[in-house]
Amino acid sequence: MRGALTLGLLLLAATLAALALGQVRLSPALLWQGLSTGEGPGALVLGTIRGPRVLTALGAGAVLGMSGALFQSLFRNPLAAPDIMGFTAGAGLTIIAAIALGLSLPLPLIAAGGGLLAALLVVALSHRRGHATPPLTMILVGLGVGFVASALSSFLLTLLPHTQAAEAQRWLTGSLAARDWNHALQVWAVGGVLGALALAQMRRLAALQLGEDLAAGLGLRVGAARLALAGTGVLLAAAGVAVAGPVPFVALMAGPLGIRLVAARQLHTRLLAAAATGALVLVLADLAARAALPGIQLPTGVMTGLLGAPYLLWRLSREMEKGEL
Repeated sequence: MRGALTLGLLLLAATLAALALGQVRLSPALLWQGLSTGEGPGALVLGTIRGPRVLTALGAGAVLGMSGALFQSLFRNPLAAPDIMGFTAGAGLTIIAAIALGLSLPLPLIAAGGGLLAALLVVALSHRRGHATPPLTMILVGLGVGFVASALSSFLLTLLPHTQAAEAQRWLTGSLAARDWNHALQVWAVGGVLGALALAQMRRLAALQLGEDLAAGLGLRVGAARLALAGTGVLLAAAGVAVAGPVPFVALMAGPLGIRLVAARQLHTRLLAAAATGALVLVLADLAARAALPGIQLPTGVMTGLLGAPYLLWRLSREMEKGEL
């Protein structure tokens, strides 16, 4: 309970800081005036400049964090996350391809298709007939798929006009610039439905963690359950990618950090803690990206990369010490 309260207070403080700080700093009084009266600089910041951006960051971070925790629980490996396994890179590739081809399909639909295609490719390349595929094999294959998807995205950028390519490159790094209320509504609506769907499958996930043989003995259709959980995780990640780009390492870090902070044991609590931590990480990273250097707004993905790369190295060293790598 104390850990959940701490996480909630940290998230509230980070949200208020993200709304108040930037090139123009606002006091809490001005923010309250804008919220309560709809007038003054606080109203402009909340309604147009930072409000939609911060709300989008909260939603995107939450769905990415929940997706990462879902895959880490499903594969029982802390390295199993959609950004590591190439799913977010696949979603990003299809969006860049749609831009290059001039398609006008909804971004969530395009991202979902790309993420699912990347997941199917990982499964196909790592499958061994007659043998169960080790999670580490899928993770390593996913890394390769992600690198290929990123390379293809970079190639497609060369086909775009200069201005469009520069904006697409910024988005591909992971950016929350110029987000509006439509982006916020999109990620919260889609993420809310998918989050509820993920929580509804926790009994299946709990049975799978007992082992596939025992889960099957309990009457669970193991293959269908794994497919449904993995599909939900991919769609959650795609919902975040559609509004924030393939932001690196948020999905990887959120689960372990949230679970440790809240001391969560039950699966549904772990997913909720990961969602809150993902939102916290992305909001703070976006705040740092636009406020760290005066007059310069960095892509949010640069900051999550600076945070996540040391974490990934530390996690790899831990796995090697345990003999998992």
